[in-house]
Amino acid sequence: MSFDINIFKNHNKKFLRTKFIVRAVNITLKNFKVENANINIILTDYISVKELNKKFLKHNYETDVLAFRLDEEELEGEIYISIETAEKQAEEYKVSLTNELSRLAIHGTLHLIGYDDATEKEKAEMHKIEDEILLKLKARNG
Repeated sequence: MSFDINIFKNHNKKFLRTKFIVRAVNITLKNFKVENANINIILTDYISVKELNKKFLKHNYETDVLAFRLDEEELEGEIYISIETAEKQAEEYKVSLTNELSRLAIHGTLHLIGYDDATEKEKAEMHKIEDEILLKLKARNG
């Protein structure tokens, strides 16, 4: 089993607990018995995420997370997370920013694995998995 998970920060936020985000992705990959993965997580601003959403998915709106699979054979991909949107959602859901960023990283990883959230049923399934993995993450971190 070999996971190469990298976080790139394209913002001015300091003191983000990125190790928890990496652990969340690791737990997700292990849960789905993924053997090897190379995932880059880019924490960036909402404008960059919106531009990617428009350019590649033809959606002209802000979103919290985008995931792009770069290789069909190997699990290789990029996850873009809007830091501002994550902050708003963390406040709205009354969770820490680290918790929300971890949830979004899990969500992006699920997309890379093959999950979709086009229907309400699919959204509910992904949300359930995210909650289960966050519980495992919290259990491991005390």
